[in-house]
Amino acid sequence: MYYSDEIIEEVRSRNDIVDVISSYVKLQKKGSSYFGLCPFHNEKSPSFSVSRGKQMYYCFGCGAGGNVFTFLMEYENYTFQEALKYLADKAGVELPQTEYSAQAKERADLKAILLEINKIAAQYFYVQLKSSKGEAGLSYLKRRELSDDTIKAFGLGYSNKYSDDLYRYLKERGYKDEMIAKAGLISIDERHGAHDKFWNRVMFPIMDVNSRVIGFGGRVMGDAKPKYLNSPETLIFDKSRNLYGLNRARSTRKPYFLLCEGYMDVISLHQAGFTNAVASLGTALTPGHASLIKRYVKEVYLTYDSDEAGTKAALRAIPILKDVGITAKIIRMEPYKDPDEFIKNLGAEAFEERIGRARNGFMFSLEVLERDYDMHSPEGKTDFMREVARRLGEFEEEIERNNYIEAVAQAYHVGYEELRKLVVKTAVQQGLAKPVSRPKQTRKEKKEDGNITSQKVLLTWLIEDENIFSQICKYISPEDFTGDIYRTVASILYEQYEKQQVNPAQIMNHFTDEEEHREVASLFHTKIKELTTLGEQEKALKETIIRVKNHSIEEAARNLAPTDIAGLQRLMEAKRQLQDLEKLHISIN
Repeated sequence: MYYSDEIIEEVRSRNDIVDVISSYVKLQKKGSSYFGLCPFHNEKSPSFSVSRGKQMYYCFGCGAGGNVFTFLMEYENYTFQEALKYLADKAGVELPQTEYSAQAKERADLKAILLEINKIAAQYFYVQLKSSKGEAGLSYLKRRELSDDTIKAFGLGYSNKYSDDLYRYLKERGYKDEMIAKAGLISIDERHGAHDKFWNRVMFPIMDVNSRVIGFGGRVMGDAKPKYLNSPETLIFDKSRNLYGLNRARSTRKPYFLLCEGYMDVISLHQAGFTNAVASLGTALTPGHASLIKRYVKEVYLTYDSDEAGTKAALRAIPILKDVGITAKIIRMEPYKDPDEFIKNLGAEAFEERIGRARNGFMFSLEVLERDYDMHSPEGKTDFMREVARRLGEFEEEIERNNYIEAVAQAYHVGYEELRKLVVKTAVQQGLAKPVSRPKQTRKEKKEDGNITSQKVLLTWLIEDENIFSQICKYISPEDFTGDIYRTVASILYEQYEKQQVNPAQIMNHFTDEEEHREVASLFHTKIKELTTLGEQEKALKETIIRVKNHSIEEAARNLAPTDIAGLQRLMEAKRQLQDLEKLHISIN
């Protein structure tokens, strides 16, 4: 849903950020800002800053930052639209009917149609399940011991044996082939024409966090392949960024998620009262999944199958979760294969006990590692401990590394100090022996990262010191920022400067997509290296500006067509501006 910039700004401006955040965090005024303990990470000394003048917040400890919308999105797990509606109600602002730009309207209309088609398909599948045609599907679900309430709550359905049944139904409702295909519900080929993606399958509607049907999973009745079939990726369905059951689990009061492999595991756990269960959608856990989970919880219990494939999947998932700051624990299902079988045979109370005995992810990985060594021979155990030491050396934080060294020492009956020395020795050996791999690619990645950082730093500097804009605006334009988001932010900021109405909190109103909103929030709070003297600061600023300009020129030259005379002239002018920049003295107030 899209709203005009004016209405979004009205809602934001009528909700003072200090007043809103004060209802969540105890703030104390220090100078022109307010400080408190950050609600997004554990800390003892207040590093969470809220500026009434800028209507922005920023944590100097964890880097969280943004405007009043961002805060509610992070703290309450709201979407942008949910945050907007909450603040509108709070301020007594009546939201008008949705307003669109031409491009936004076209995209929004298409998404609305696809969501509508998927919703109708889900309703159709549900009706089919309850009809005589769906006896096979309903019988299957009953054998899996699902109640009528559970079937209804998850909207389970059935696609019957006719391969064009849903297609004909949707055509009768007036939907065109192109739209039905874009919804991922039919395939069209020259030989067979249009035919359903799903037939003779129990259907599992896949919903987004707002309980809108965005796709389907289908379990075949019989021995046909594949056993499970998912919707293809569409404008509204990205399996690497959605989780099955998240629309229900997001409201759980538990501080962790139960991460499963399959639909039935999630449904069985929810039916047994474990409403914090979710599953990836027919794919291995991805960084996108981990980032999505991080919005809701900081701990995950992996309930993957107890077979070898499930164990390998759990081992792959542990570092992915760790990379985004999520602690992973492992729940073992033995003697049963998965949570569904476990619950049916031992019940919810026994599963709760397994949760209490869940293994730490790292310690579990060592238990699996033991299988590769003869732990009854001195040589085998020594080789095992060397590999353990190597893995312990991968912990970057010393406190965390030492805690794990202590845990491993206790678990394997070795001396803490001896193990610590082996970890240090192994780390040194790794550093000395590690070859330099693909140096060209490594240098390129670092250069790209440096250019991105420079653009962020420059945007932060432009917000912090308005005097800088007047000195560089004739040399640096919004077009010098690469990437759509950075260029858009720079364009809006430059317009605000020209109108003498600089307002970073308002800039964020232009981004309603949750991921974009969070990225924009970081642009105005990039950490600028602490420099002691004014001269050092001015030198660093000038180097940053030159780096941004130089990268812009390199990008323009790389994309310049040989016949583009106007483009060549612009490139020559940009190079002259770069030369002028190198001679320019830029002062900081």
